[in-house]
Amino acid sequence: MRPAVPLALEIAAARAVASLSRLAGRGGGTTIPGKLLAALDPGAIDRLAARLPAGAATISATNGKTTTAAMAAEILRPRHRLAHNSAGANLVSGVASTLLAAGRAELGLLEVDEGALPEVLRRVRPRAVLLGNLFRDQLDRYGELELIAERWRAAVAELPDGTRLVVNGDDPLLASIAETRIGAVAFGLDDPRVARPSLQHAADSKYCVVCGAPYEYATAYVGHLGDYHCPNGHLARPPLEVAAREIELHGLERAAFDLVTPDGTRRIDLPLPGLYNVYNATGAAALARALGASLDEIAAGLGRFGAAFGRFERIAVGDKGLLLLLIKNPAGANEAVRTLVDGGAPRTVVIALNDEIADGRDVSWIWDVDFEPLLAGLDRLVATGGRAAELALRFRYGGMDESAIEVVPDVEQALDRGLELTPPGGELVVLPTYTAMLALQRVVAARGLARPYWERAA
Repeated sequence: MRPAVPLALEIAAARAVASLSRLAGRGGGTTIPGKLLAALDPGAIDRLAARLPAGAATISATNGKTTTAAMAAEILRPRHRLAHNSAGANLVSGVASTLLAAGRAELGLLEVDEGALPEVLRRVRPRAVLLGNLFRDQLDRYGELELIAERWRAAVAELPDGTRLVVNGDDPLLASIAETRIGAVAFGLDDPRVARPSLQHAADSKYCVVCGAPYEYATAYVGHLGDYHCPNGHLARPPLEVAAREIELHGLERAAFDLVTPDGTRRIDLPLPGLYNVYNATGAAALARALGASLDEIAAGLGRFGAAFGRFERIAVGDKGLLLLLIKNPAGANEAVRTLVDGGAPRTVVIALNDEIADGRDVSWIWDVDFEPLLAGLDRLVATGGRAAELALRFRYGGMDESAIEVVPDVEQALDRGLELTPPGGELVVLPTYTAMLALQRVVAARGLARPYWERAA
């Protein structure tokens, strides 16, 4: 039998590896230490989590988990010293690395990958869990939504009785998971004025989990999220304990809404655009409240929040601007398009489509994205990334003239071409998938336009 290694030695070894990785400029300090720790002692993550005086909270969702976690961190930071995986390393190794680096942290605030959530819940034993949404994404990795939901349902059933479950009540699958959890908190939107006129064709969870009948929607906000009910009397949207009402969307600049809670109502001026960010903020508020934050603390934190890297990030490039907005699945991309059109459709856009493991090998999802609203104001598309040709074909089938489409597979060259087409004082919109976003971050950091994301997240 291999002799046990003291936890203190394991921590020292893993931290040394993290320091060397950062000195090498690779940013691997977000995952490599956790991988080493798992090799030395698979149970170490459990013991590290148990050392946090205020326990831990986990956040998982298909879309928006990084932003939601960052919002919650902004709210909770004045109250607790946080162990937060702010660079987005959300697999088990990333969670382990975060706990390794916790130092004198009191509360763990952990963004968790959808597939990794059951294991993280089992090992971290959090005091609060936020489930934000489930959209179709990376089917080759995760499988169908119902499979993820069943794994989540089983993991939630094993949580300690004292763990608070916070779910997006506008998502039927998540509402069904919360049905049997005593004290579960539902959040969502409650403003029909900002709803879509009908359920989108690419909506995912639109059939009752009990009888299979199509849900009837009073309002549909983002994808299948909305106010729904089964026509046969089974599942319906639960009462919302925390809700966003009187929502105002101000183009590409900001959003505002009334945050309604059992403790009162506050008007939130959010320095981020889009209905999806109203969802993120409402979820962060509900989680922070479950962790003891006051309504005043929640309002103050959301008011001073800045975007998580790559998720509506603005970067100055000389006398021009660069706007990075991550897209990775139909629901998220449709909301990005909706926000851009509401703010004035761009004349030039660079879209980067990769098919690496972290993106998902199957890129057929681009055919379910409603890119067409962009076309009326679009003069030039620069398609880039490993699957640039498929992206160009999608826009050609969407009705864009072939002469207005440029295929530039290299991401850095595509960025330069987009900036060349952008007039002085203008802003270039770039819509990258996940690994393309990381590549763009490396480019702008190498040019001194922004700090590397792992340094900004530290």
